Amino acid sequence: MLTKDDAVLVLIDIQGKLARIVDKSEFVIGNIAKMVQGAKVLGLPILWLEQYPKGLGPTVEEISRHLTEERPIEKITFSAYDTPEFVKALEATGRKKVLIAGIETHICVYQTAVHLLQNGYEVEVLADCVSSRTALNREIGLEKMKQCGAKLTSVEMALFEMQQIARGDEFKAISKIVK
Repeated sequence: MLTKDDAVLVLIDIQGKLARIVDKSEFVIGNIAKMVQGAKVLGLPILWLEQYPKGLGPTVEEISRHLTEERPIEKITFSAYDTPEFVKALEATGRKKVLIAGIETHICVYQTAVHLLQNGYEVEVLADCVSSRTALNREIGLEKMKQCGAKLTSVEMALFEMQQIARGDEFKAISKIVK
């Protein structure tokens, strides 16, 4: 069971033109923006990665505008876990349950998930927050992550699972975000 005290949100490479051409891009970008807002309501740490931003461009504005207190971690590796700055930031959170969102499902998201699993983390992939240029590559990436031990979840499922109770200001704020 996810709790807001043991989870961290990891955002992978939702950048530039690539973010606009992946399968169902607007749906995925919208869901990631909701997840970021919900994570902030619940007080989750957010680790935000960008793959070679000089070449791919910055994170799309619909998401980056909600990341006012965070700074992106630049990487050139497919797996975020191969970037020492990410590993250091992740370890500093003290959390072992990682929620992953981003692109592309079958490359950077997949490789990051596998490395996290191999290093003792529990991984939950936000299935409505990942995509690839083709739907088939997205499906293959999700399936292979499941085979490796990752779990699948969704924005609403994860946020309400961490909220646990249908009352209070956090519940009202999350309800407003997901509607």
